[in-house]
Amino acid sequence: MRVVVIGAGKLGYSIAELMSNEQYDVIFIDRDELRLEQAKNTLDVLTICSAATSQSLFMDPDVKGADMVIAVTDSDETNMVASLMAKRFGVHHTIARIRDAQLLRDGQEFLKKSFQIDQIINPEMITAREIRRDIMTPAALDVEDFAGGKVRLFEAKIRRGSRFDGVMLKNLSLPGNVLAAMIFRDNHMIIPHGNDALMAGDNAYFVGDPASIEQVSSNFIQRTAKKINRVLIVGAGRTGRALAKMLEDEGLRVKIIDLDPERCQLAADRLKSSLIINGDASNIDLLNSEGAGDTDVAICLTEDDKLNLMLALLLKHMGAEKTVVRIARSEYVDLMKKVGVDIAVSSRLLSAAEVLAFARRGGVVAVSLLEGAKAEAVEVKVQRGAPVIGKSLSMAQLPKECLVCSVVRDGEAHIANGNTVLSAGDTVILILDTRYSNQVMAYFKGTVR
Repeated sequence: MRVVVIGAGKLGYSIAELMSNEQYDVIFIDRDELRLEQAKNTLDVLTICSAATSQSLFMDPDVKGADMVIAVTDSDETNMVASLMAKRFGVHHTIARIRDAQLLRDGQEFLKKSFQIDQIINPEMITAREIRRDIMTPAALDVEDFAGGKVRLFEAKIRRGSRFDGVMLKNLSLPGNVLAAMIFRDNHMIIPHGNDALMAGDNAYFVGDPASIEQVSSNFIQRTAKKINRVLIVGAGRTGRALAKMLEDEGLRVKIIDLDPERCQLAADRLKSSLIINGDASNIDLLNSEGAGDTDVAICLTEDDKLNLMLALLLKHMGAEKTVVRIARSEYVDLMKKVGVDIAVSSRLLSAAEVLAFARRGGVVAVSLLEGAKAEAVEVKVQRGAPVIGKSLSMAQLPKECLVCSVVRDGEAHIANGNTVLSAGDTVILILDTRYSNQVMAYFKGTVR
């Protein structure tokens, strides 16, 4: 598949990297030669220096008739026009980043139809939804929903000295509809078996129906986790404003701090009950006067990764129960968690995962990138003629780097086991090593190579 990525910014780079790693033929477009040179030195991509909406660009033989154009420049209008031009020059599918909340509120379907956009991505809204899910499950490091909410993935940290530290999985008392799906330890993914033990510092992943996962989250990992009430958000940008609105709707008490008066005014115009403070969040006197140490969750959403880390550690030291940090560079995820940040969220990886799911298609419904894209949770519909059909999973010879966690059939979700036999039309939730994604997907989508 030939994929054209227009816009060599942070998001464009992450998408190009993922597409390249998936063995797609990637053409990277930007008018900034320096950005392209940096990408050429680190990625296996073809680069073209051009304006995003140049007619000559879409007449280039490497671009014309491509399978997909992904327009993720900093300009919504440029992305919309690039999508329209791409379709006019024979490109099969288009994806566009649209960040303007007003444009999206006025109607996504109108935008898609008018500019022939197949998929719209809004990184700020995607990030806000992800953070809301995570903090509304107090014991979780990450929460993902699949199959229309019938299946939930839950990630939690194993604490030193907890009653689960050193316990073999076969000795765990889990609800019947919950499966221990993955252990991430020392930067390595482990598909667990009964004799594997949980160790302090592990990130443990569980899959099951939402009600059973709620039981796990409240009784299994952190019995001391308390209900969220007070939330402090540092950063009144698009993500901060969208998240504050979601948390207001949940009935939470929200404070927002931002140094930019214009952003503060935008937040004040949109929000009803949140308190917006125009000030410097790194000012300890300001934080003390606003009771920052008494907050249940502190969420740092500035554009500076280092500042977000510093603020999160400061707020944790002052007494904040949980800290959440939005980061631009996905390689910082591990660092953030090691130094004491509870949850680190990468907007780039979240958005890139949506692009990846669309690019794979052929039954793939959703992709969630885990642990800095080292692992994936994938929702895929089993296609007619797929190699796994009619065989028990124990006999299907699936790669050892994947685990079939759950099967949804006739609207009912079930935990999979070795005796499970898949049929065409089943929806399955997989955990897999990202490096083997193409090999694994072939078992559910087509002929194994």
